[in-house]
This record gives sequence, structure tokens and C-alpha cells, in this order.
Amino acid sequence: MFDLTGKMALVTGSSRGIGRAIAEGLAEAGATVVLHGRQAERVEAAAAEFRARFGAGRVHTSAFDITDPEQVSAGIAAIMAAAGVPDVLVNNAGLQHRVPLLELEFADWERVLKTDLSSLFLIGKALAAPMIDRGSGKIINIGSVQSELARPTIAAYTAAKGGVRNLTRAMAAEWAKHGLQINSLAPGYIHTEMTQSLVDDAAFNSWVLGRTPAARWGTVQDLVGPAVWLASDASDFVNGQTIFIDGGMTAVV
Repeated sequence: MFDLTGKMALVTGSSRGIGRAIAEGLAEAGATVVLHGRQAERVEAAAAEFRARFGAGRVHTSAFDITDPEQVSAGIAAIMAAAGVPDVLVNNAGLQHRVPLLELEFADWERVLKTDLSSLFLIGKALAAPMIDRGSGKIINIGSVQSELARPTIAAYTAAKGGVRNLTRAMAAEWAKHGLQINSLAPGYIHTEMTQSLVDDAAFNSWVLGRTPAARWGTVQDLVGPAVWLASDASDFVNGQTIFIDGGMTAVV
């Protein structure tokens, strides 16, 4: 039921961090993967390691800017021409911008919203059409605990991730009848290269440990099992849901 052999998955932002861990997990479950990033050299470096582990035939690469509609269209078309229509899309790529709301520049607001929300619309729409024609497909949008909760200095990110939760619902409302399952994974505070500075901040680290019932930071591996589940036949009647992978943070006050 959880076997992904014969399936193909595109994971955006998969040259490092959460995206890479999810791509590895999908490959370990049997999937062929398309690694993606904006910097081709970084994607190819990750792909070389994947090919050594999983075989050259099960690893493809793609490099394009997820916020540029023309690049998205061209990138998705190239993927489909080279490898076919993905069975699974993981909309993972994103960024953060920390500044008090009153100091937030509109250009930075737009940059975060385009990257963390609008890109999901662009890529999701581009792949949903051929998935609908085929009659099947899995879309996994990566949200956050900020899909549910707010915290000072990350207003744009919070707005975007709240949008991810409702965009996931909207996609399911329109596409579920065509055989697609669209859901969201919402990580809590995950220890990655990008969050290392927060882990090193004694006050912030203490807050995370105290605010999380599991009393620890999450790891990228904590997201792999849920991603494999949502990518597999085991989740065929799950639609429009946001699954919080947060050690219980959103369950308590």
C-alpha cells in the first residue's frame, strides 16, 4: 500500500533540507524522482548522490524559478517531455524573511508571497491539467505551523502559509472529483541548515523546546513517513487536509 515503485515524483526545492529528505524518502519507497532547484549546479550535485544510491534511471533534474510563470511552464513541459507526467508533486520550495511588520517592505512581502504561495498555484495548475487527463495524481503542499499560528516578525510567511492551507482546500474542492488527492504537510520547528541560527539562539531554542510537547526540534526525517503516506495509495480517500508534523505544538496553548 505504501510502495511507490513505478511512480514518479517532482519535489521542488529538493537539493537540500526538507525537500531533499522527502525526495530521498520517496526514492527509498521506490519512486523515480525529479530533483528541482533554482541553481542548476546545486541540483546536479544532489542528483549525483541520488544516482549513486538509486540508479541513474530513477533520477531526473530540473532547474527553474518557481515564481516566474514562463519558467514554470517551460520547466514543467521539459519534465513531462523527458520523463512523463509526474504521479506526485511536492510543492516544497520556499523562503523566510524575518522583520517586524511595521518595518516590512512591500517588495519583501511580495517576494515571500510569490515564493511560498503563488508558486504552488503556478506549479499545481501546470501539473493538475495532465493529472486530470490521466485521472490520478497526488499533490502535497508544504505548509507550516504558521498555517495555523502566528508569531512576531514573520507576517509575510504567516500570511503565505495560511494561504497554503486554504489553497490546498480549494484545489481539493475542484480536483478531487477527477481522481486527484491534494493535501498539505505542516512542519513545526525543524532543525535544518536554514534554521541552525535559531537552534543556536539560546532564548529561541528554549522557547521552542518549552512550546513543543515533544520537547525537541523536529528533524527532516520526521516528515518522510507522512510524505510517503500522502504520495501512496494508502491516502486515496484523504483530501484537502493539513497534517501538522509539529510534536504537538498546535495541539496545546
